[in-house]
Amino acid sequence: MTLARLAARHGVATDHRPSEGVTVPVPDTTVVAVLGALGVDATTPEAVTAALEAAERADRERLLPPTLVRWRGEEPAGPPPGLPPGTRLRVTTEDGGVHTGEEWAPLPLGVHIVEAQAPDGRVATATLIVSPPRLPGPGRRSYGLLVQLYSLLSSRSWGMGDLGDLRELVTWAGRTHGAGFVQVNPLHAGVPGAPSDPSPYRPSSRRFPDPVHLRIEAVPEYALIGPERREELDRVLGEAAELRERVLGKGAAIDRDAVWEVKRRALELVVGSVETGPGRCADFHDFLAARGRALEDHATYQALAERYGPHWRTWPEELRTPRAAEGVVRDDPALAARVDFHCRLAWLTDRQLGEAAEAAREAGMEVGIVHDLAVGVHPEGSDAWAQQEAFAVGMSVGAPPDAFNSRGQDWGLPPWRPDALAASGYAPYRGLLRELLRHAGALRIDHVMGLFRLWWVPEGREPTEGTYVRYDAEAMLAVLVLEAHRAGALVIGEDLGTVEPGVRERLAARGVFGTSVLWFERDWDGTGRPLPQDGWRADCVATATTHDLPPTAARLAGDHVTLRHRLGLLTGDLERERAADAAETAEWLGLFQRLGLLPEGPGGDEAEIRAVHRFLLGTPARMVGVWLPDTVGDRRPQNLPGTWDEYPNWRLPLAGPDGQPLTLERLAASPRAHALLRELHARTTAPDPRTAPPGARRV
Repeated sequence: MTLARLAARHGVATDHRPSEGVTVPVPDTTVVAVLGALGVDATTPEAVTAALEAAERADRERLLPPTLVRWRGEEPAGPPPGLPPGTRLRVTTEDGGVHTGEEWAPLPLGVHIVEAQAPDGRVATATLIVSPPRLPGPGRRSYGLLVQLYSLLSSRSWGMGDLGDLRELVTWAGRTHGAGFVQVNPLHAGVPGAPSDPSPYRPSSRRFPDPVHLRIEAVPEYALIGPERREELDRVLGEAAELRERVLGKGAAIDRDAVWEVKRRALELVVGSVETGPGRCADFHDFLAARGRALEDHATYQALAERYGPHWRTWPEELRTPRAAEGVVRDDPALAARVDFHCRLAWLTDRQLGEAAEAAREAGMEVGIVHDLAVGVHPEGSDAWAQQEAFAVGMSVGAPPDAFNSRGQDWGLPPWRPDALAASGYAPYRGLLRELLRHAGALRIDHVMGLFRLWWVPEGREPTEGTYVRYDAEAMLAVLVLEAHRAGALVIGEDLGTVEPGVRERLAARGVFGTSVLWFERDWDGTGRPLPQDGWRADCVATATTHDLPPTAARLAGDHVTLRHRLGLLTGDLERERAADAAETAEWLGLFQRLGLLPEGPGGDEAEIRAVHRFLLGTPARMVGVWLPDTVGDRRPQNLPGTWDEYPNWRLPLAGPDGQPLTLERLAASPRAHALLRELHARTTAPDPRTAPPGARRV
């Protein structure tokens, strides 16, 4: 019981409930390991007793918690409860203002510092987050496109989609078809080196974008390359054309490493041989000043990874922490030059992200570009190196066993320590959000339940031997709402799968949208049949599929069952699985026909896909997302969970029903895509009997 009390004080669960009425105990060895990762020794009964006594003593002596939260307009608005009478408080706001005593209540929004001095001489300092109570929703109902950017190649791409292609897509979708948003996969910086992990959901850094997404020809200095370097650049351009032809003409998978190799060489020519003009130079220096040490650390990691490999735990001892590495870089001109190079790449990428966002606004998009925040980072990447004190050593994020995966999941991502976040005033989290929201009309948060708790798996153990660790959801939400409010952006939480009771309600209360996928929306508490349209929630993005699910054409035809069987992923009998899948599909198609949404009748995937989206548009959902491959009948999933080498995850270009790659230009000329998007535009701009919710954002 003493271990359980100690674990509870640190937010570590000693059991979990995978289903109603079922409680599974967590092994004591797991609890001890997780507490150890939080800096708490629980290896012996004596250590547990001492740690518990120390925690209780710290609680008694503590004046303030490390971080305080206040929601503007909500009680309590005064000083924190429990302070000794006569305690003096001083609040220094982020803009330098000072508030004392009774001036506590009207504090401005922001991240402030609270200082307390008790009559007995005790003093304390805490971070105070003052957040608006709720984010507004979109001003009007809209639909948008969901796209994995790397998969969207144009005739100008260098073997994978880039930010120039994104700019073209938002302009076309907004101006021609009235789309309100385009949602992209995470554009986070990947782990350097080859072969790299193609998944955008296991990045090196979530704070900084990957320059592999740059459109090289759109870099202003590109046009200024002199004749002495032009011949070398032409060779690089020839290799880029070969990469593009390999994917679009020969059907090869996207090779991110090869793309980066040619782009890196081009950027070294552009950045290294062309003098930046004074205006651009001033802009670069402003960019450096605004990002400070965080950018310097990221660029330093990139430079060191080029020399020593990406796994920083194997680097020379003096390079394994950012502050120790500073002196080494300062004394090595070659390293310092590479740090500067990577800072410039971050600047160039940021500016092209901004240009894409501006193109979305100019195209009249209600929301704009929806960026995606991955749930974590690679343990050997830039963020894990630069913020070592914030991550739990020897732990990995995953998921417990459930109905879909009896062995649980280990995602190979080190979790943030909740105690370290609180002690820092959530500085790493705030900096991450602020950077991602700079050019975002909305931010999608992968596995948004992680704001509340995460499943930690000790290194070397099975996912079944993990446990939940709780975060301060009030603080995590307050930071999220504050930063999104400052950016004027929406927030969309990916809340699919196992969701703790009350989580969706708390997110909705703060204006965070959810994610609703057609095939999962059933009356689970009653008949189990498809959820009627009026039973759907309004504050969500309603979609037919996601990047981890089959495209709609494949789902309707049962192709996904055949694919999983071919790869040995089916656990049951093939014919039985096919029959169950066909019955589920027939149930949905029958519903569409009864509602008059499939006048063409079943049997053609183009008509059935349109019926799916007619159904989604008949729900109260304020945002409807269309998987871009569905507009042209692509049948191949972008990611097939449970596979690695067996399937080309995250490497497939957009294609038609025959699997032949389609360029952005051919997509824009597709009659099939035009017909679907024209109908979506017409239905979202038609008078809506449902009025916009209070506080909706207006354009």
